[in-house]
Amino acid sequence: MASTSERMLRLLSLLQTHRYWPGGELARRLAVSERTLRRDIDRLRELGYPVEAGRGVAGGYQLRSGAAMPPLLLDDDEAVAIAVALRGSAHETAAQALAKVVQVMPARLQRRVDAVRDYSVPAVASGQSVDAAALGVLALACRDGERLRFAYPSGPRHVEPHRLVSVRHRWYLVAWDLDRGDWRSFRVDRLRDPVTTGARFRQREFDAAGYVLRERPTRHRIEVVVHAGAEAVEKVTAQTGGRVFAIDDGSCRLVLDVDEFDWPVLILTAIEAEFEVVEPASFRSYLHKLTARMGRATARSR
Repeated sequence: MASTSERMLRLLSLLQTHRYWPGGELARRLAVSERTLRRDIDRLRELGYPVEAGRGVAGGYQLRSGAAMPPLLLDDDEAVAIAVALRGSAHETAAQALAKVVQVMPARLQRRVDAVRDYSVPAVASGQSVDAAALGVLALACRDGERLRFAYPSGPRHVEPHRLVSVRHRWYLVAWDLDRGDWRSFRVDRLRDPVTTGARFRQREFDAAGYVLRERPTRHRIEVVVHAGAEAVEKVTAQTGGRVFAIDDGSCRLVLDVDEFDWPVLILTAIEAEFEVVEPASFRSYLHKLTARMGRATARSR
């Protein structure tokens, strides 16, 4: 289930994979309305990404000729936080990593890094311990198209690095695994001692952010039966995420893969229909506690 920032990351990645995207097709890929897509495109332009729009019935979007997405796929505040956090470190390796990370940022974010001074070192990953020097090596290898070797819990890896993606406070390296002959995502906090090999490669077209969002494990799978038609529920999930399966004309099954329970509550509230929780029991308990707390708040306000 993609938040707005995660959707923006995937939009950036999709724009990199095709020279031209028809607006309707791009909206379907992101599971949003074309109006929401236009807002996202405007936001990218505000961040300094050169997205051009074609007009008319066959209108669509593309990167300006000669432009390329940076290998660091993250949003505005995340980019500034990590760069300024690295700047605040006393270690020489962090200073070297900062120079590399800033190189792969859009000019607008580089200016923000120069302007902001008050981030603390923990902002580097919001709960994830990431080696600053390693992050710099990965970012530069992605940018330059240079093969990498590193240690990982499942064994040594030899990869062609594609993109660094930040999703819900975790960093992932998306790369073509040369030994396995397939795409893989690696948690940056779990890899050790990345070293470039000097061998260059040609970048492949690939939706890196979308891959991470699909493959990243979530903590909870929620299933509910909603007493509303599938079409009506899909009008909400087109904006919020979730999979809808029709049962009959007046009911459907909604499946949500999430890390926290607060987001499904907002979705179910937006649907405005009766529902029953199929699983998990922990979500049912969460709803009981939430409604009790709301009831107490209502009683106090009388």
